[in-house]
Amino acid sequence: MEIKESIPIVLFDNQCYLCMKFANAVNFFARGKITMIGHYSEFGGEIRKTILDESALEMFWFIDQKRAYGGRAALLPLIKSILSKKTKKLPMSKINDECQQDCKTIKAVFVRSASLITSSKIIDL
Repeated sequence: MEIKESIPIVLFDNQCYLCMKFANAVNFFARGKITMIGHYSEFGGEIRKTILDESALEMFWFIDQKRAYGGRAALLPLIKSILSKKTKKLPMSKINDECQQDCKTIKAVFVRSASLITSSKIIDL
């Protein structure tokens, strides 16, 4: 799969229960307008290596034609893309939401929620 052909992309932690629930909600509201990719998938690894930096795994990312937005900085562009009527329609992704680790604990929920608020980054493409 080609990165440019898949834009817009949401790159999320596919080993985190809370992150997968967030990705499922985004996927539902986007109605197939956004490509959903897990950080730990083969394609996610390619995106991290090609576009992102060492902070890639600390947050979710929204990638459009011009920029990659991480964490808090990704929220507004993501919402705009969901509400946009210009975005192409892609086949809707099926996100496997089986927890790979001990991620349903209260501590994990707070840590992941806090990382969304505290982490923010923008990378020009």
